[in-house]
Amino acid sequence: MKTYQLSATGRRNVMLLMIGAGLIWIFAIWTFQSTLAISYVPGKILDSLQASLGQGLTVDRTVPALFMLVLMVAAPLTIWNIAMEWVARYTPTGDGLRYDAFGISLVIPWSNISDIRVIDADSDEPSNELRLKIDPSAQISNPVLRLLHIQAYGRVVLPLYAGIEHREELIDEIRRRANLS
Repeated sequence: MKTYQLSATGRRNVMLLMIGAGLIWIFAIWTFQSTLAISYVPGKILDSLQASLGQGLTVDRTVPALFMLVLMVAAPLTIWNIAMEWVARYTPTGDGLRYDAFGISLVIPWSNISDIRVIDADSDEPSNELRLKIDPSAQISNPVLRLLHIQAYGRVVLPLYAGIEHREELIDEIRRRANLS
């Protein structure tokens, strides 16, 4: 059984994306603090937030603060999704396609794969996603990992990342075993 994973170029690209998302997260935390003039010193956070709210929130402070708050939540989720790509492994087996990443281990029966869809076909490296007939997330025993997996991909989608080494070979193998045209 051959296992497919990101190529060296794919890992490099993913690492750059993770660094970029991390920098955005740090920027959002710093900007949120300076926009609201709050202190991140433990024990003083609530006091400084109350003082800031007591001065009144104007539009020029509220809008950037809300935007930074969204980035503070979205950036770690983005980093998680990118990290999943970094460690993803696909192994075609007799039972189905095995997907492993960060403690998530799914076996997608061949009969559960309904389609392989191209995402962003105009890209230099388009990615694909497997469309599934049945939600496999019940196979993930850890509820936090299950929630993060569903948040990242949905219940009936499994990504086939652009940077996977020998991706076309993997796609051909999936098409053949799942009887897709």
